Amino acid sequence: MTADPEAAGRGRHRASRERQPSAPKAGRNLPVAIAVGCGLGALVLASLLIYRPVFAIVVAVAVVLATVEMVRAVRPLEARPPLVPLIAGGVGMTALGWFAGASMLAVGFVLTIIAVMLWRLGDGPVGYQRDVTSAALIAAYVPLMAGFTVLLLVPDDGQLRVIAFMATVVCSDTAAYAFGVLFGRHKMAPLASPGKTWEGLSGSLLVCAIAGALFLRFFFDRPWWFGVIYGVAIAIAATLGDLAESMLKRDLGIKDMGSLLPGHGGFMDRLDSVLVAAPVAYVLLSTFAPPS
Repeated sequence: MTADPEAAGRGRHRASRERQPSAPKAGRNLPVAIAVGCGLGALVLASLLIYRPVFAIVVAVAVVLATVEMVRAVRPLEARPPLVPLIAGGVGMTALGWFAGASMLAVGFVLTIIAVMLWRLGDGPVGYQRDVTSAALIAAYVPLMAGFTVLLLVPDDGQLRVIAFMATVVCSDTAAYAFGVLFGRHKMAPLASPGKTWEGLSGSLLVCAIAGALFLRFFFDRPWWFGVIYGVAIAIAATLGDLAESMLKRDLGIKDMGSLLPGHGGFMDRLDSVLVAAPVAYVLLSTFAPPS
């Protein structure tokens, strides 16, 4: 009897599929992602507990790496934001936030935009508006928002403020992931991030409300319901930050902003929630638990 080549081909294809390891439900290598996340968390915690200015240096390094990723990411749009003034301005904004406070952080942002405009003059008029506009977006998105993390560090209890902020964001990301995997049925924003579900957001809100209540009560001796408001606000801001970066990546036609962090992508893929939540944390903690 003559074998059917088409049937044999289908059989080989089916066997090949069966031999391939199935992709994780979350679409990433979870053990590697957890290991990298724990390593980053240990670095942040060590810098906070050993010597506070070291954390400001960690923020500056993260700003530089994330800025480089953003500049590379917008190249498919033929945008060429000048990297040198963006990096110099990002480091300068971090330093101004640490040494001079919020008002000088804003001044640093303005000076960065002016430096970008002047630097870009040397390449002529073609694409000038596009390049300066993309650079302004990067400067606002990365170093300006990251500067609020440094502002949280400035008071005498700054370590506790940064820990309360970072840990709440981690609670938001972790709870959204876990609840989404276990219970996720209803897509929240399928065009921006198909993995996001309303069940994941609900879990994030619940866990962050509990975490915020504990942090505000035991770190700052404030009423628990202050912490609930704080935790819910951080969960919403972190989710919006994640969605905003996902929408940006879809517009750029890329999966990740970079590849420096195995299991996560680039630094921007890890900082998306942190950056948008940092100004919210600074305002609410300054309001609910003013520095003495």
